[in-house]
Amino acid sequence: MKNGHSKLLEIIQKLIVKTIATHSVGFNLSLIGGFRFRLLDNSPRMSIDIDYHYTGDLNKKQKEIIALFKRKLLPEIKTRLGYDGTVTERMGPDADSPSTRIVDLAFFKKGVTYSRIELSVDITRIECLDKPIARTFEGTVFLTASDKDMIESKIIAVFDRQYMQERDIIDIFLFKEKLALDSRERIFRKLANRSLNISYVAERFDKLLKDRDYHVQNINAVIKGQFDIQAAETIRTGGGAEMVFDYVMENLREILNIPGRQES
Repeated sequence: MKNGHSKLLEIIQKLIVKTIATHSVGFNLSLIGGFRFRLLDNSPRMSIDIDYHYTGDLNKKQKEIIALFKRKLLPEIKTRLGYDGTVTERMGPDADSPSTRIVDLAFFKKGVTYSRIELSVDITRIECLDKPIARTFEGTVFLTASDKDMIESKIIAVFDRQYMQERDIIDIFLFKEKLALDSRERIFRKLANRSLNISYVAERFDKLLKDRDYHVQNINAVIKGQFDIQAAETIRTGGGAEMVFDYVMENLREILNIPGRQES
């Protein structure tokens, strides 16, 4: 994404999460995911999507958020930024998940080529063992998952997603220090709740290692496209995408007590 678009995207994202945080529709919605790390933990990785954890009726909350955005957000962005916008419910095969509902947003200047910016707000459920916490940014109070639930959710996602998202590996690399002494036990409890046993986890782990070159290529693309310039250059100097992948895999092996593969 071009630098100007990146800055504008983040302005829009901040307006989105502030709108939700300061309205009754946002009650019991916990900000999670990469944008949570970006906003509240100064992550060097920008996130295209915004994610919320919610334990209630996902369909109802999706409709409430769409109505709120149409009523409050779109007029505010038009006034502040001069961009028109649309908000729609995600349809199609990629929206067919019992644990996630997606709201798609697009912003554009009529008649201006390449002005379109697209992003989504995902309402989902992650495994949480802690109560949500309150954090602040620029005077706005945000409900969010605990630091332990946040980083553990990234580890769960590595093994639970149907299609691997390398951004999860990157966020583990960036925020591994948020793991606690009891995180191994907590992760195993969460894996069990997702009906994922250690044999499956070990098999998935071995497949990640087997597909190392593919994942390194995708990690490199994320570093190039989603990182602050200085942070991206520092990672490249320190070993690049290969270092990130190998570091996280070794830490996952230790955290989950996965034995090394037998030598033939």
